[in-house]
Amino acid sequence: MNRGRQVAVVVLSAMAVLGAWAMLAIAQQRGAAGRSETLPARYTVVESQGHNLLVTDNAWNKFYFYTVDRDKPIGSPLKLRASLDLNQVGKPEIAVTEHAVQRDK
Repeated sequence: MNRGRQVAVVVLSAMAVLGAWAMLAIAQQRGAAGRSETLPARYTVVESQGHNLLVTDNAWNKFYFYTVDRDKPIGSPLKLRASLDLNQVGKPEIAVTEHAVQRDK
């Protein structure tokens, strides 16, 4: 091998090693950053009093209202009564979506 080729092989090898080292360092930084950050909560409980539950679905920007049937004791099953689209916030009027629930007798 002549001297020019030897220098080219050494330079290309050094560049390959440096490139692999840089890619590894970037991957390690991204991995460390991913472990230190937490994902936002999917649901947020706004209020709960035992007979009702107000929840936001952060992924879908929805607000849900659950409550027990009238004259039922606390601890009875909560039923979805209504929801609304939080993307409508800021508009002059927001439509509430009522959910038909079969009432216990």
